[in-house]
Amino acid sequence: MKVKITDKSVRQEFLKMMSIISAIFSIAFIFIDVSDKYKNCAGLSVVLFFAGLYFSLWWRYNNLRHLNLSIDGSKVSVMTGDLFSQPGIKAIAFNEYFDTQVDDRIISKNSLNGIYINEHSNLSVAELDNIIEDYPFEDSELIDGDVKRTGKSKKYKLGTVCLIDDYLLAAFSKFDSQNKAVLSMPEYLEFLINFWDSVNRVYSQKSVSVPIFGSGITRIKEHKNISDEELLKIMLWTFRVSEMKFKYPAKLNIVIHKDKIASINLLDIKAIENGI
Repeated sequence: MKVKITDKSVRQEFLKMMSIISAIFSIAFIFIDVSDKYKNCAGLSVVLFFAGLYFSLWWRYNNLRHLNLSIDGSKVSVMTGDLFSQPGIKAIAFNEYFDTQVDDRIISKNSLNGIYINEHSNLSVAELDNIIEDYPFEDSELIDGDVKRTGKSKKYKLGTVCLIDDYLLAAFSKFDSQNKAVLSMPEYLEFLINFWDSVNRVYSQKSVSVPIFGSGITRIKEHKNISDEELLKIMLWTFRVSEMKFKYPAKLNIVIHKDKIASINLLDIKAIENGI
């Protein structure tokens, strides 16, 4: 179980509910006279009721699949689902070159950007390349315009975004000499800070849905065993310290794949509301 039976948050919620219910019982027993013959049974029933309440809370928190947060006035939903089925803008992580070649060498057909290019983009690869090539990036976002490599030659700053229809393509990962997506932790933090700033410029008061960045095939140097829950906490922390604020009714949706939710303690994530 991802939530321990002795978890502090479970105990606090239980004690809060117990105090309310106990007050109700106390008032009720003023008007209800329980004979001595049934007092032991009544006491045992109350104990069993509270035990059942505690275990039901523990079970519910272990099976949480959706969580609503308020972070500095912005609505944030952490949910289980399919990123591509979400309304509004959907963020897709690309590499720092905005490569579009889905060949299982540069882009895996099973990655989010591979699935986007093959199944969800209304554009041909050539049309997609032309839009990216002509996109009005800021001068500071282009790092190098002529990199000698397999794939595209223009290298962009991490966190640079390209908005195409309802999809926000984001320069997320660096590529090593074997075309493997890699990042250091400082680079991961740099991406997130730049990404939230970029979203703030382009979201046009639409809700934005993002995956847990780094949860796929991207390798974070010296943190190869970092969990999805830890990545999610980092994302929420950088969102909190950024200048990104969603205006109602727009909100941020962080979408978790159904195969990964079992390893993430959403009860622990709720503590983000009060800071980390």
